[in-house]
Amino acid sequence: MIWWQWVVLGAFLLGAETVVDTGFYLVFIGAAALCLGAIGLLPLDLSLSTQWLVFAALSAALLVFFRRRLYERVRGDVPDLGEGVAPGEEGVTRAAIAPGEIGTVELRGAEWRARNADAAPIGAGARVRVEGMEGLVLLVHAAD
Repeated sequence: MIWWQWVVLGAFLLGAETVVDTGFYLVFIGAAALCLGAIGLLPLDLSLSTQWLVFAALSAALLVFFRRRLYERVRGDVPDLGEGVAPGEEGVTRAAIAPGEIGTVELRGAEWRARNADAAPIGAGARVRVEGMEGLVLLVHAAD
């Protein structure tokens, strides 16, 4: 590919990251394409297969070494329990949940299975706070 085609691809991928939240993956793939565009300005004659190989290797290296640090810096150090749930989020119980038992909690408009981690029962319609996660089951306490 010609150097400017790599630049266009890189710009497209960087722009796509601003429209679609892909978790900062497209940023580094786009940066690799921009780097390849810059390499294309050098007096090197790389074959198309070599260009794609360098692009793949550079994308992987950027993702492995820089993505997590940049993502945490931009998004903040918000711990993620998995499935996009952060500790401290609050939801509402659908029905009463006895201590240690599993019930249903509404969190961000979706229903989740949740285990009552308190020693006391949690009533129906009570506010609960997420403290952890076991698989896809939230561990909740009554919100005070």
